[in-house]
Amino acid sequence: MSGTSLDGVDGVLVSFEGEKLSVLAYSTAPFTQSLTQELMALNSPGENELHRSALAANALIRVYAQVVEDLLQKTGVRREQVTAIGAHGQTVRHQPQAFDGTGYTLQLNNPALLAELVSIDVVADFRSRDVAAGGQGAPLVPAFHQALFGHAGSTIATLNIGGISNITVLGPLLADDVLGFDCGPGNALMDAWCLKHLGQAYDADGAWAATGNVHPGLQAALLSEPYFGQAAPKSTGRDLFNFTWLKTHLKAFANVSPVDIQATLTELTARSCADCVSSYAINSKLLIVCGGGAFNTHLMQRLQALLPWLEVFSSQDKGLPPLQVEAAAFAWLARKTVRRETSSLQKVTGAKGARILGSIYPA
Repeated sequence: MSGTSLDGVDGVLVSFEGEKLSVLAYSTAPFTQSLTQELMALNSPGENELHRSALAANALIRVYAQVVEDLLQKTGVRREQVTAIGAHGQTVRHQPQAFDGTGYTLQLNNPALLAELVSIDVVADFRSRDVAAGGQGAPLVPAFHQALFGHAGSTIATLNIGGISNITVLGPLLADDVLGFDCGPGNALMDAWCLKHLGQAYDADGAWAATGNVHPGLQAALLSEPYFGQAAPKSTGRDLFNFTWLKTHLKAFANVSPVDIQATLTELTARSCADCVSSYAINSKLLIVCGGGAFNTHLMQRLQALLPWLEVFSSQDKGLPPLQVEAAAFAWLARKTVRRETSSLQKVTGAKGARILGSIYPA
């Protein structure tokens, strides 16, 4: 999995016994600075995009292949023992239902090259079938969250905070009682602002934000974004919540200090996520957080303060470390594809019905 944080690739080697998932190994590989910059740039219109996108996809796949080889070496598992690789690709545009009623979602990927490099079947292109069926194409992980964290008789909320944040609400009935959608920005804006002013890829533990003060006027301006008021199902991405969007809002707040802007961006993520929990998971007693945001101590504290009636904790405490959840989800989704089982949830994406997701590229 390489997500909207644009920092690299997370991979897991997963074994299934029946429906029980077990992570055998985890590997991660960072992007080079040039690849990160190119992937970031391709989120917006630019010159010679087709050529640049194809080369960026090739570069991305070489990082994927590096992670696959590392997982095999760590475990001693032979490549012929692996059924398939779930390869999500890198989302650079996400416009479901836009323009012509169908819209599109675009993940840079070259699964044929990955199959060629590692000699293992590859499952890719998970989102486009759901979009073709009238859905948002995202989020896709709620079905996995249901299988992993669902508990009959209890409402449980899970929150993935990557570059963009998304929520899953697992109802007490389990079978069809699942809701999921994108809340808004996760780490994307915080990371971009931190990089600009501190030269660091992210605000470790939220320590910088914790020394600032939230600016009420700026917070109100950011929260006035219409997306926050839309009803689910809905999805978003860096198409909307990017540095250009932030700079547009900051024009009216030129005198706000950088540290107070960082504090306000952290509060934006915390509040937009908390508002989703309050609106859709008011009966939940647990909020399980995964993704890089789970390591932001200040952000986790703000979530807990905004949601005093429930317990906020990391997915680590439920047996799966935060950086492994989405990679494990796409292993799970790939297994569904290979077994010809549906894995989309109509209530989550708004599609016409559940669909088998993904395309298979044989080794």
